[in-house]
Amino acid sequence: MRFTDKVVLVTGAASGIGLATALRFGLEGAKVALVDRDAAALPTASAALRSHGAGEPLELVCDVGDERQAGDTVGRVLAHWGRLDVVVNNAGLMLFAPLDQLTGDDWLKVLRVDLLGAFYFTKQAFLHMQPGGAIVNLASVHALETEPNVAPYAAAKAALLSLTRSSAIEAAPKGIRVNAVLPGAVDTPMLWNNPQVKSGAEQLDRGEVGKPEDIAAAVAFLASSDAAFVQGASLLVDGGRLCRL
Repeated sequence: MRFTDKVVLVTGAASGIGLATALRFGLEGAKVALVDRDAAALPTASAALRSHGAGEPLELVCDVGDERQAGDTVGRVLAHWGRLDVVVNNAGLMLFAPLDQLTGDDWLKVLRVDLLGAFYFTKQAFLHMQPGGAIVNLASVHALETEPNVAPYAAAKAALLSLTRSSAIEAAPKGIRVNAVLPGAVDTPMLWNNPQVKSGAEQLDRGEVGKPEDIAAAVAFLASSDAAFVQGASLLVDGGRLCRL
């Protein structure tokens, strides 16, 4: 198993892609820290890992957009296991509104989670991770091509790709790799709660809707030694959706 005795921290781990990713790492031998702001959902996520034989995870309640909480969370992982080998910045927030109806506070709400949250945990990884560590950021196809009414999310994910590249440059001398995954349409509540999907304004081909496990596999690859020569990359995992004009 590729992650035996490695310590992996996954944000937004209580459901969806985050939970699938945590389970994938656990099944490959990792010790997994489940980080989420939803305290009520974490025990269910932990139970899912245990029921699949993916070890005994550490549950950590954290608002990733709060720098102090991010630092405290990493501190608790280090106190519990003594090391940190992989950080998966998965936590995300999406608002749906026309640009002319958004406020500055709306933008900051999204940026605080989708961009600054990744920065805070990347900073902590730089401070505490040993050579051989890896960071994987969950961006989105919206970083490349988008649609109406999701401007803050699309902008945050585009900025996250830039952060990934900058982080990769600065991480290389530390022996740390930083890469990003760009999921397309994935079978999660975020997709089906999209008002444009609900209304039919955005048409989805069921063959282009992936499973959280598809994304988890890509994340695990980028975090593993199989991707030892992959640095600063943006891996599109969308079932070919963006290949079509």
